Formats: sequence, C-alpha cells, structure tokens
Amino acid sequence: MTLFTELQMDEQTLQAVNEMGFEEATPIQAEVIPKVKQGHDIIGQAQTGTGKTAAFGIPLIEQMEEDEAHPQGLVLAPTRELAIQVSEELNRLARYKGVQALAVYGGQEISRQIKALKRRPQIIVATPGRFMDHMRRKTIRPKYMKMVVLDEADEMLSMGFIEDIETILQEVAEERQTLLFSATMPKRLQTVTSKFMHQPETVKVKSKGLTVSNIEQRYIEVPEKQKFDTLCYLLDITPPELAIVFGRTKRRVDEVSEALTRRGYAAEGIHGDLKQAQRDKVLRKFKQGTIDILVATDVAARGLDVSGVTHVYNFDLPQDPESYVHRIGRTGRAGKEGIAYSFATPKERSHLTFIEQTTKTKMIRQDIPTYAEAMHGRYQQVVNKLLETIKNEDVQDLESAAKTLLSGHDPVTLVAAALKMNTNEPERVEVHLTEEASLRPKKPKGGGRKSRGNQQPRNRKKKPYKKTRQPNERYGNKRKKTV
Repeated sequence: MTLFTELQMDEQTLQAVNEMGFEEATPIQAEVIPKVKQGHDIIGQAQTGTGKTAAFGIPLIEQMEEDEAHPQGLVLAPTRELAIQVSEELNRLARYKGVQALAVYGGQEISRQIKALKRRPQIIVATPGRFMDHMRRKTIRPKYMKMVVLDEADEMLSMGFIEDIETILQEVAEERQTLLFSATMPKRLQTVTSKFMHQPETVKVKSKGLTVSNIEQRYIEVPEKQKFDTLCYLLDITPPELAIVFGRTKRRVDEVSEALTRRGYAAEGIHGDLKQAQRDKVLRKFKQGTIDILVATDVAARGLDVSGVTHVYNFDLPQDPESYVHRIGRTGRAGKEGIAYSFATPKERSHLTFIEQTTKTKMIRQDIPTYAEAMHGRYQQVVNKLLETIKNEDVQDLESAAKTLLSGHDPVTLVAAALKMNTNEPERVEVHLTEEASLRPKKPKGGGRKSRGNQQPRNRKKKPYKKTRQPNERYGNKRKKTV
C-alpha cells in the first residue's frame, strides 16, 4: 500500500487529492508518478479502472508553469467525452496550483475554443482532429509543449488517428517527455513508441475485477423515452434514504434534476459548470438530508464521500467500466448494503455486456416497473408511517374520535380511507428530456474496429501535413469533421 503522502507531491496537489477523498494510490499511480517526476518517458499498459488519469495528471500538473504564455502540456484522447472527462479531473487536481486544463474537440465552435485559449491554459486535452485544426490556424503552437500524454492509444489507433498523432508529435519540441497509456500494444503502436519516445520505461498493471459483495447490481432494458418514468416508479416502489442519479452530460443532469423537482421529489444536480460555492451548497443539502436525490455527472461525483447512500441509478450508462465502478462505489459503504440500477436502451445491451465482462460481475435483469407497482409502493410508505406512529406517538387524544368512526363504519374501509387520504398521488406533470445517443459497444467481437460512445470509426487516407497550407483550404470553418 502506497499513500499519496509518500509520493513527494506538492502540498497544493496533495490538498486537492485529499479533498477528492483519495488517500491510497493505486498500483499504477504508485509506479508512474515517481518515474515521471524523474523525467522518464512511460509506456503504461493498464486497463480502464486503474486510476491512470491521476497517474499522468499529477506529475503533468506539477511541471506546469503558471506564467507561460503558451500551453506546455498536451493530452490526446480518442473521443470528446474522454477529453472532457480528463480535463475536468485535471482541473480538480490542479485547483490549488493555479493551473488550468482546457478541452478542445470537434463539434464545439472553434471560435469559442480560440477565445478560451486566450486565457492561457497550461494544459490542452484534445481529440487529434481538432488539435490538428488549431495547429493549422496557429492558435496552438505545439513547439512549446514539454509533456505529451497519449491516453487510450490503442483506441486512437483503431479509430484511424495514428497518422494525426505522428504529425502532432513531429511538431512538438524534441526536448519533451512522452507518456503513452494503452490497454494493448499492437505492432503499429510499437513503431510510434520506438520513433517518438526516448528509452521509455514500461509499467504494466492488471485491472482487478469488481468485488463488491454488499452492492446488489441490477439492470433494466428500457427505451430512452421511458427512462424518466421508470426512474420515478423505482423511487416510489423503494424510496431511497439517499440516492445518486448519474447522467452522461451536464444538460442531462440539469433536465433530470428539474424534472424530478417538478414531479415532487427533493432533488438537485451538480456538474462541472456549477461554481464551487454552488456545488458545495448542493452537497451540504444532500449530506444533511434536505434533499435525498443528487443528480450528477461522473466527474462531479468523483471523490464524493457521503455516508448513507442507499441507491445509485445509472440513468445513462457510463462510457467505460472505470466510471461504472466509481459510480456504484458511492453506495454500499462502511459495510452497509446498497443497490445500483443501470438503465440500458435496447441498442446498449452489448455495451452493458462489455461492462459486465470488464468488471467481472453479473447484473440481475429486472423488468420495467409499472404505475400500479409505483402506487403500491406509495401505499406501503403510508402503512409504514402509520405503524411507526402507533409505535412511537401518543394517540390517546384521538381514541374517542376513532371509536365514534368505528361505530358507524367498517374498520377495513376506515383504514383504507385513511391510507388513501395520506397517499400522495404521483405528479402528472409532463416532462420532456433531450434524448441522448445510445452508446455502442466498445469492442465488437470478430476482429472489427472498435468505437467509443457515438464516435464513428474512420478509415481514410490522410494527406500529408504541410506547414504551408492555409487555414481555410481544408481545415477551415466549412470542415464538418467532428471528433
């Protein structure tokens, strides 16, 4: 066991790590952080779920200089979702260092990214295609980069990015440190390491299977349009003491938390766009029980340590098994039991299987709950409250009124009427959520190309990079390629 305090980290970084709830470093963090600090190039062979983001992120952040006019660190990632996730985690790790990471990716207005670049972030987290766009426009100058990280390199290879990566590495300063992380090492990747890395040290870490015996894991195959009613019915059937609902995007978190509130549930959301003071306020309410449902993105909930979380709902499936492990790990703590539900659209069944295989666990299939089951759950809540009142409250003052009622009415009818009167009917408020694209399987069987999320694999010939090419000839505003 290696503690973060033993890794000779800066005090500011250590403070951020502690606030994220981490004390013990994972094996890859314990090995990689010291080696990177010593200046070595690294080949990290590790599955998702081993903590590699912090492994490269901590030494990367600590090498950045606040006053530099140009970005000094680069992380290349295969998809926009991963780029956003990595940049958010880096910003959490760097919150006390005065270092900023910026995600740049296709699909977002490039003018918005250019404006953000003028605020001089020290670290760029990018998809290869969009980074190439900025290289052509000279809005990012690779020659100032002193550390480059290739995250999930085998996936970038399978998606057709390898030529882009080689072009980018040719433009980065020769006096740099290069870190490459990949679950596998195909021959094509080995040629990149031999050409662009200097005597790299290899760190191999196997991902341990998920062994959480006190968390019951279930899944419901449900169409996208039925997800919200399914969530509400589950909340009614078995009301959680405290629950976390995970959404894939910030927009999803906002919409689901607002919709739950309109339906009468005590819910609020947190994500990366909220100011720290707002996030702290929401978390304080959750810990105090003022709200009992927290809707969150993966990164917003990383390091969240709240005792008493009984239920986790994966409203959207996570992008990868690492996120799944982090999500369900919010419940079942301190020896208590917890339950985790995952909603999968019919198209996502294979992605769910991939999560099961990687985490070495088997989820229990559950049918979509019905309105009748939800109402039964609400009635049962009133029954429990009535029994609790009988047990703990003094009701002698009402006995005379009770006897009068019993003299003229059937006892069963009276009790049923009392239960009916005290049962809140579900709010019939119409809600409309923006649909999220289904996740596709990360690794199709039969030797096919892999894809991640809604990213399409590409297999096209790349034209050679020419420094003399004008920005808008091929890579200007009319270019529709997204990453």
